[in-house]
Amino acid sequence: MFAWIAISCGAASLLAALIVAVTVLRKDPGNEAVQRVSSYIHEGAMAFLNREYRTIAWFILAVVVLMLVGLFLQAGLNYAVYTAISYVVGATFSLTAGWLGMQIDTRSNGRTAAAATRGFAEALSVAFFGGSVMGLVVVGLGLLGLAGLYAIFYAITGNSALTTSVLAGFSMGASSVALFARVGGGIYTKAADVGADLVGKVEAGIPEDDPRNPAVIADNVGDDVGDCAGMGADLYESYVGSILSALVIAAAVGRPEGIALAFWLAGIGIISSIIGIFFIKAFKGGRPERALTTGILGTAILFALGAFLAIWFLGIGLRIFLAVLLGLVSGVVIGYVAEFYSTGKRIQSIAKAAESGVATNILEGLATGMMSTVLPLVFIAATIIVAFLVGEASGFSGFYGIALAGVGMLAITGITVAVDAYGPVADNAGGIAEMTGLGPDVRKITDSLDAAGNTTAAIGKGFAIGSAALTALALFSAFANAGGRGSLILDILNPWVIAGLFVGGIVPFFFAASAIKAVGRTAQRVVEEVRRQWREIPGLLEGKPGAKADYARAVDITTRGAIKEMLLPGIIAFVSPIIIGSLFGMQALGGFLAGSLITGVPLAVFMANSGAAWDNAKKWIEAGNLGGKGGKPHKASIEGDTVGDPFKDTAGPSLNILLKLMAIASLVFAPLMLFLNRFMPWLAASR
Repeated sequence: MFAWIAISCGAASLLAALIVAVTVLRKDPGNEAVQRVSSYIHEGAMAFLNREYRTIAWFILAVVVLMLVGLFLQAGLNYAVYTAISYVVGATFSLTAGWLGMQIDTRSNGRTAAAATRGFAEALSVAFFGGSVMGLVVVGLGLLGLAGLYAIFYAITGNSALTTSVLAGFSMGASSVALFARVGGGIYTKAADVGADLVGKVEAGIPEDDPRNPAVIADNVGDDVGDCAGMGADLYESYVGSILSALVIAAAVGRPEGIALAFWLAGIGIISSIIGIFFIKAFKGGRPERALTTGILGTAILFALGAFLAIWFLGIGLRIFLAVLLGLVSGVVIGYVAEFYSTGKRIQSIAKAAESGVATNILEGLATGMMSTVLPLVFIAATIIVAFLVGEASGFSGFYGIALAGVGMLAITGITVAVDAYGPVADNAGGIAEMTGLGPDVRKITDSLDAAGNTTAAIGKGFAIGSAALTALALFSAFANAGGRGSLILDILNPWVIAGLFVGGIVPFFFAASAIKAVGRTAQRVVEEVRRQWREIPGLLEGKPGAKADYARAVDITTRGAIKEMLLPGIIAFVSPIIIGSLFGMQALGGFLAGSLITGVPLAVFMANSGAAWDNAKKWIEAGNLGGKGGKPHKASIEGDTVGDPFKDTAGPSLNILLKLMAIASLVFAPLMLFLNRFMPWLAASR
């Protein structure tokens, strides 16, 4: 019955998404100029998504073949087929969520700009509802897929442990799509952003979103493909992974009520998010950040009350509620720490350092980002310990408590994704207002909406980063039970474990470096294209009548560059744990996963927060401080921000997915690796 309750909640989320989408599409699309620019952004975003999806489809096909062959050798045909089906469904649902969310998100940009001509309240309503579709379809399809497959496979096998084991394929499908969507979208958005800023604002001295810049539409498209589709796939994967880890551990210890609780918590989170979304829609005040923050906190409180009642009803023992509550609070705390280090005196210090030049601006930002890792990691560590103890005291595995903390952190993903997806809608609405000459009053409204989105997005990043640590650790526990002939115990003095720790520790750095270099190479292509158009199109840079930029060419160059550059980091993330486990055994793989987790989480926090701090320092100067736009500090801060862009929107967020993908790939392919270990004679000493 608990699976059907979850299925009903997932269906309710999709129904709410349909209602929201219809409401948005009925809004005024704006005048002819607004519709034309909005269509450029929509067509560019969907063209990128379609090309990216074709590339991902080939990767999915290759993994399915590997899965069918590899798992059949050790676990049998049924297990291999069920896991492959789960993998394809998980990947397909993730792709579908991204496509549906992007369709509405990109059609909301112009409608928000048009609504801003009639006032703040209507503009906030349209922008937030536009982003809400992504949040609702992410959680709706995520829970519907997991619960639906659980009901089907359990009806076939009658074995909850086997059912949850093959469901790991669903999570790996979500992770596969998320990695490519986050990396590809991140490369696109930051290459377009960096290229447009360097050649436009720094070289030519023209404003942001100026139609004379051929990269301006590519930049607007990047906001959608990175901060909407990429972010949605990221949190879809996190959401699914947190639920799955709780299901696997509860099934392993033979506690069906633990499986029920995981599904119920996800369902309660969806209902709470729907209520929170419609609350924000009804907000009529003049401070959008207050509406968004109040909506998130109100949703969190509703979820906490519902979780308490669910635990009481199931008779599990109210101590386990502490793990759920602590996970929920941890996400909010990490988000507010991120906001603390990217606002106020911290960013003013970075901005003032720009008076001495680019180098000092970058040094101050790096130091701020490093310092920002301390509190989140201490809080995550405390959460892990308390959740583990609560899990043990409640009669479950201690790692079940950690998994529930992850579920608690991500149960309200519906509204956190909605708030994040609202950001690019508001940002692009401002760009459309600028390009179509809607006037300073309209731009003032869209800027206030955009600023609120930047502030509350820190909370969403906190949930994503915190969940990476908790979910990856819970998945690591599931792998240890599945991949080590019952239980894998890691000995820190074992040379295989030590070697794995060191190799795993460098993977996040190598991955981040690959992503950042990819942004640099693609941005260079954008810069060269903008310079070419300014040289070859008479009167374009001067803004003469009849001189029109070739926006489609810049979009195509950025798209091709992002798709090409995303392949290497994605393949490395997938194959590295399989190679380590197959050639060097489970002890080495356990160390590898632990090492990547220990370095990857603080690196992700550092990159996300330092990037946000550089960005906000630049905006503080642009607000009129230190001489405002055009001065030496401003130009230095722009270059500092171009360093931070791939930090916060490409490499940093992608690390969250890297950690979970490597853990889930280890869990899914544990049977294959155990089979191959038989043929590795040098592993005899480690067994």
